[in-house]
Amino acid sequence: MPALHLFRRQVASGLLAATAAISGCASIGEPVVLPDVQEADTAPQTPTHEFIPVVRYGRYTLVELVATAAQRDLLLQVVEVVMPEDARTTVADGLRHVLKRSGYRLCEPTPAIADLYALPMPAAHLHLGPLTLRDALLTLAGPAWDVNVDDRARQVCFAHTGEAPDSPAADAAAVAPVTAPTAGAAQTFPLASGEQP
Repeated sequence: MPALHLFRRQVASGLLAATAAISGCASIGEPVVLPDVQEADTAPQTPTHEFIPVVRYGRYTLVELVATAAQRDLLLQVVEVVMPEDARTTVADGLRHVLKRSGYRLCEPTPAIADLYALPMPAAHLHLGPLTLRDALLTLAGPAWDVNVDDRARQVCFAHTGEAPDSPAADAAAVAPVTAPTAGAAQTFPLASGEQP
């Protein structure tokens, strides 16, 4: 019986070798002409290995000894905003709360940004995140404001975006016509500038 298995294996390996030899003898079609290629530098390039120091924590864990991106650029740190219940709810209070342990401070109010600081904090902004510090600041300020960061003084200020509040687009939105509501439709009312619903 063992001789039969040995014979079958020899026949199978012979058939495999014959198949490989036959497939290798296939005819080759016309040669393909490649366009002229400039010769590349034939000098062998040595792989560059950058040394990254590591330290062993535990039995199987190696930790790289490099600063993370959020440690190098503090605006990339991840924050979660949960405003205290007893806090006053102005945008300035929210911005100060977000910046409390970030390494940055809020710039002093100027007449240009006093309007932003005095705005009431929307209920949707009482709980934000997790998100980056830059995104949290932009969310709290709203789309009409840009963040300006002074990295030397680690100070965060805000400036109006391109569209001024007295622009024709803002005037057109404030004077939008009110149409009569139809049955089952919601009625909308235009807000005067500076008011909140």
